[in-house]
Amino acid sequence: MRLRSKFAVKCAKATSSLIKKLNRGSGVTLPGYVARLIDPNILREMASQVREKTIVTMGTNGKTTTNAILSRALESEGKKVIINRTGANMLNGIISAFVLETDKKGNLDADYACIEVDEIASVGVLPKLLPDCALLTNISRDQLDRFGEVDITYNKLMNAVKSVPETTLVINCDDILSYSLAENSGNPYVTYGISEQIFDDRSRSEIRESIFCRKCGKKLEYEFFHYGQLGIYHCPNCGWKRPDPDYTAEHIQFSDEFYSFDINELHLDPAVRTPYNIYNTLAAYTALRTLGAGFAGFKQMIEAFDYGNNRESIFQIEGARVQLHLAKNPIGFQQKVSLVLKDPKPKDIIIQINDTYQDGEDISWLWDVDFQYLADSNAGRIITAGTRRHDMGLRLKYEDIPCDSTTDMKTAVLDCARNGTKNLYVIVNYSGLYCTNHLLSELEKSENVDGSGNGGQVETNTRGMEGGTEE
Repeated sequence: MRLRSKFAVKCAKATSSLIKKLNRGSGVTLPGYVARLIDPNILREMASQVREKTIVTMGTNGKTTTNAILSRALESEGKKVIINRTGANMLNGIISAFVLETDKKGNLDADYACIEVDEIASVGVLPKLLPDCALLTNISRDQLDRFGEVDITYNKLMNAVKSVPETTLVINCDDILSYSLAENSGNPYVTYGISEQIFDDRSRSEIRESIFCRKCGKKLEYEFFHYGQLGIYHCPNCGWKRPDPDYTAEHIQFSDEFYSFDINELHLDPAVRTPYNIYNTLAAYTALRTLGAGFAGFKQMIEAFDYGNNRESIFQIEGARVQLHLAKNPIGFQQKVSLVLKDPKPKDIIIQINDTYQDGEDISWLWDVDFQYLADSNAGRIITAGTRRHDMGLRLKYEDIPCDSTTDMKTAVLDCARNGTKNLYVIVNYSGLYCTNHLLSELEKSENVDGSGNGGQVETNTRGMEGGTEE
């Protein structure tokens, strides 16, 4: 390694140590920024030290889970893997993932790198990583104020993959945008997809990013939709159609809250509670088979895999079953609505919506979610929380669904746990995930928590929401 690179690594690690010592955060982004200031080529230098393969995972939904499956599969076969586990998927976070894993001499000891990459950041990241495989889960709307409309994301990804023409793409061919990208990129590609209809009406929604042929512009015909624009499609004008996937999930069964399914010759009984995680599992398996690694013990690994990754967790608080779920865009939220409705028991629901930079300051996407299904969810109580709680309340009001709002999550959780149905769903968008996970973990540890709180006032949904904005 060059002297400049070694110095960059040393300074980055010192920065991380200082951040942790001062308790100013987890130190997973700033170290990468420091390293890049000292050595602009540090990521290329680090990536070149990976002995075998580098895999990047991109797409609107499912990146973190799919990337975690890839890493776990490789580790289960004794491989040493670099991964940005925290989901820090911009350039600085990715650099940090590499430099913080080096030894005292600044060298990496890694067989594989499994790196989650933000779609907008992909143009700057892929030419430096030179990945062997780039997995694309799907392309749909997400954070309009940051990504813009979906064609902007499509064009960014196209430029990114064209910059690494030797990289093999692993593509969800049920998504017309992803499949079109693969066909037009010039890169070699492998496809995966689900050929049987498993998503119900509540999962599918009416959100369609594009249903027009990417070759001739005519409207596509669908045998059925999975959700969004994903499904079995063909163009009646020019004949362009969804191909037979190289790898597919089939014989999909739902029983006792979980799905079982086959991937080609492999029968799996993992802890999958939402259909979307079938896609994540299938995507990871396809990438591993494409690279010829990490799939020998895949069945045993995946059947013990925790799909939650702190994004889907279950707690026991005051005798109540409390589930925490992340929903940060229309497609993801629609899946959570479907999950809630699959539970016939009485339940309480808390929905927290924030509008930080991490979440996306434009929360107009709430109007793309089919919340009317919650009217049939057997909910005893629905409470909105977060900085945009009144916007969420207004959205429910338009569906004639009553709700309350709160400024104190702790008090609301304890009140529902003690006095509610004993079956609580907490759905949050991105910035609320880790603090809510921490809160629920702490409440689970102590059954004698004083839930009085200082605040915790609960407002009815008739006040302060006419304009749909924060008071």
